[in-house]
Amino acid sequence: MRILFVLLVLVAMAGLGAAVFFRLAPMPAEVWHVDPATAQPPESPNYELRQGAEAPVLEGDPASVATALDAAARAEGARPIAGDLADGFATYVVRTRIMGFPDAVSIRLSPEGEGTRVEIFSRSRFGYSDMGVNAARVARWIDAASR
Repeated sequence: MRILFVLLVLVAMAGLGAAVFFRLAPMPAEVWHVDPATAQPPESPNYELRQGAEAPVLEGDPASVATALDAAARAEGARPIAGDLADGFATYVVRTRIMGFPDAVSIRLSPEGEGTRVEIFSRSRFGYSDMGVNAARVARWIDAASR
């Protein structure tokens, strides 16, 4: 019984240590501030990249789209680490609620006719598969900016 208790305590301590590590893991801008227009997809499937013809074109000028996307990002707890969407290019860090796993989201806005092309690259720092988290995030942010 005592061995089981010690094992449970060790597992709990390891989980707590991992949560602290992931929550405090740095996301240096020089590594994560990547232009989605020229980004190369990583080898692992833990990302969502919409660029070129696959990037959505939203109604509105870049300034209004930037305001809407920034609001959507901040509503999910994202914080900018480089650039400014008002200037057309920014990178945000979003962390999961429980463990604090960091994801980087880079966005490039370009005028396209009467709308704005949104090239976006959302990717996980840790792990191999994200179980669709990045694709869902991109869809939510694009949907919120489309309203």
